[in-house]
Formats: sequence, structure tokens, C-alpha cells
Amino acid sequence: MTRESVIFGISGTFFGLLVGWIIGSQQGAPRVSAVAPAATQAGSASPGAQPAPPPLDLQRVGTLEQLAKDRPTDVAVRVELANLYQDAERPDLAIPWYEQALKLNPRDVNVSTDLAVCYYMTEQPDKALAQIDKSLVIDPKHSKTILNQGIIRAFGKQDLKGALASWERVLEVAPNSPEAARARQGIDGLRSAHAEGAPAGTGTGTGRGGF
Repeated sequence: MTRESVIFGISGTFFGLLVGWIIGSQQGAPRVSAVAPAATQAGSASPGAQPAPPPLDLQRVGTLEQLAKDRPTDVAVRVELANLYQDAERPDLAIPWYEQALKLNPRDVNVSTDLAVCYYMTEQPDKALAQIDKSLVIDPKHSKTILNQGIIRAFGKQDLKGALASWERVLEVAPNSPEAARARQGIDGLRSAHAEGAPAGTGTGTGRGGF
């Protein structure tokens, strides 16, 4: 069974949960207006269904863009703008604001990883993983970053062994966290799909050809 077949053999519920988690998963930087993360919405959605993104508050966007113009070194304004766009599933518009914020504060691991998520959502998985690596230089044990690394490896690069390694790492660094619960879902989903697709008698262990 090819890696691609395994990817598409993963259940719709599992896929929906992980995609819901990666969209807006960080949300860790200071924000003026709170928006429910897509991850929370996805967790309560019916299997395979994705909730509609919240509408983009154009009035708030206009206000923030003017503030960003007036305050060229204000990180929080840029992060909120990026968050608004990301929450509305407009990662293409979020990217330049996250990039600006990161230039002003290069040590913000949440912004770095949100930027990686946006690269992934705009079909730039290699760039996303490179940004994830930068996040892990800032904080090697940042569980949300490592969780997202696994998702990007699995769904962006079809690197199932790499995804499994990332999710197992989440269990090591934050075993009781919400990220660990998602990582366990990922691990179980990959192993289940692999077991279902393995030829009879080949086994499902971690030896050659396994996970």
C-alpha cells in the first residue's frame, strides 16, 4: 500500500480533527478581540464536517491597518491583524502581517508557528516545515509546534514516519496536554490505516516498511 493510499485511507473524522486543529491552533499572542479557535469548533462538529470560518470583520481590519501604519513598531497590532485573517481562513492575507510581526519580535514562537501554518495552508509545505524548524530553535519543547510539524509532514509531505515521530515527541514533552490528545489521535489514525492496508501476514510493527 502506497503512502498516498494510506493518507486517503485515514478516516474523515480523523482528518477533520487534525485539519481543524492546525487552523488557528496557536492563537498565543496578545489579541484585542477574542475569536473561538477553529480547533475548538472542529472538535464539536459532526464527523467529516468542517464549520464555516467566522466572517472577516472588515471594519476591524481597516482600523488595525490604520494603526499598523501609524505604529510601525507595534507587534500586537500586526499579530491581531494576522489572527483575524487566519481565523477567516485567509492565510494568504495573514502571512505578510505575521512576517512583519516576526521581524519585530523574532523570538515569538507562537507567531513563528502560526506563520508556518499559513505557509502550509497556502500549499507551501517545505516553507512551512522550514519555519517550524525556526520555531523549534526558539522553543524545542513547544508542543503545539511539534503537533503541527506532524500534521504538515503527514498531509503536506505524505511523510508518515516523520509525522509519527513528531506526534510521539509531543507525548514526550507534554503528555497531559490537549496537544498530546491530538497526537494520540494522529498516531492511532496512522497505525489503524496502516494496519488496514497491510497485506496479510506482513504485520504492523515498527520494522522495515512499518511505522
